[in-house]
Amino acid sequence: MDHSHMDHSMHAGMGGGDSMEAEVYRCSMNMLFTWDTTNLCLVFRWWHITGPFSLVVSLLGVVVLSAGYEFLRALTRRYEARINAASAPNEESSLLGTGRDGLAPGVSARKGKLVKAVLYGAQVYYSFFIMLLFMTYNGWVMIAVAVGASLGYIVWGDTSAAKSVACH
Repeated sequence: MDHSHMDHSMHAGMGGGDSMEAEVYRCSMNMLFTWDTTNLCLVFRWWHITGPFSLVVSLLGVVVLSAGYEFLRALTRRYEARINAASAPNEESSLLGTGRDGLAPGVSARKGKLVKAVLYGAQVYYSFFIMLLFMTYNGWVMIAVAVGASLGYIVWGDTSAAKSVACH
């Protein structure tokens, strides 16, 4: 079916008109690196850069989000270290008794694995969200992600990574 004769110009704006209001809320998606912030939306339509103030606030938010990812990684490493230390045999543990947390060893191990799985899932979700921010291909956003990751590592990166996700 040939659609070349049809006029698709009405599909460009939100309301289909040529008014300035329709252009204000338009989000652009760049597929090439750019420094331009005109019509830049970060992940969501409501996270729209409308001027210098919203750009600075958004970039600070991206820095905080990226640093927060490093906090989550550190939290996960501390939890895993605590679980591993609690499950290690010591002089006070009995062969048939309860673990240090008062639970039977099998129950404690399942609970620990479930919490570690939830923390791992949160890390993957978080890292992919940061990847989506980076994939705006906007240089300012990319720098904000890197600055946030660096600051987060300075504050919470005192141990080596237990797991690493390739996207962040």
